[in-house]
Amino acid sequence: MRIGTANRAEKPRKTSTDPGSDGDQAIALRSELAHKIAAHIQVEGDQVTPVPGLVLFRRTALTSCYSATYEPSIIVYGQGEKHVNIGSAMYVCDASTLQLTSVDMPVISQVTQASQEKPILALILKLDMPSVREILSQEEFLSADVCAGTRGMAIAKSTPELLSSCIRLLDLLDTPRDIPFLAGLMQREIVYRLLRSSLGKHLRAIATLGEQSNRTARAVVWLKESFSKPLRVEDLAAVAKMSVSTFHQHFRTLTQMSPLQYQKRMRLHMARVRMMTEGLDAASAAFEVGYESASQFNREYRRLFGLPPMRDIKARQLVEVERN
Repeated sequence: MRIGTANRAEKPRKTSTDPGSDGDQAIALRSELAHKIAAHIQVEGDQVTPVPGLVLFRRTALTSCYSATYEPSIIVYGQGEKHVNIGSAMYVCDASTLQLTSVDMPVISQVTQASQEKPILALILKLDMPSVREILSQEEFLSADVCAGTRGMAIAKSTPELLSSCIRLLDLLDTPRDIPFLAGLMQREIVYRLLRSSLGKHLRAIATLGEQSNRTARAVVWLKESFSKPLRVEDLAAVAKMSVSTFHQHFRTLTQMSPLQYQKRMRLHMARVRMMTEGLDAASAAFEVGYESASQFNREYRRLFGLPPMRDIKARQLVEVERN
């Protein structure tokens, strides 16, 4: 299964707020970032590091579509290309891309450029939202405009300043004794650089208490934690302190999905994870995540992932065996 080309594809845009993003300095820094990521991750997939919140990503082959849930984080790509599908939007992330996810998002991803000689490499840094809000309380950010109609995911060109900060954060892996003292300081600098970039308004809107984007984000968190329960949009709207119609509009803008679609994605993703990791059969997984009809689960699973549940799981297990 390949992410549908009919979906709207979004690529990083050149903007005046990211000076020099396509210059020689940025190209050299991206190459250095990729080199340092490769030095610290020799295995396929995600690797948690000793630096709190820092995860490295590596793949050496193209992949079929796979489901995942992105937490609030930034991803800085150093090499390769990946497509990320959310609702009707498709994001094309390549070596120049900085990706911001500001709320929990169920996505479909696909690695589209990677090889043994040139794997896809990325740095993932989870965002500590209380820390983001503390930085936003500084005087220089108080009067900044908030981005209306904010999405939960956005991409832009990675800036030389942010790339330099990420490289120095990676360097801490070579001096573990410095991590407890310096990691927090460097992560604060990365958040500062992010807020100064063209993606700053997106993060600011989600983090700012009282704004509609932030209130919608709280409902997203509630829905993620309660995805297996029956969905009442009225309850979600109450969490966001909005009317149902206003909430629907803001939820779709933020997540590119309706609340029902979001819940369905979360259920199918979690069912897939449980079948892979716990050995559940399709019917058991369906009921575990909140489906009342196994046949409906099978139909919706096949529609999203391209294969019936157990055939899909066997195919993924075979790929894992061959990779190892």
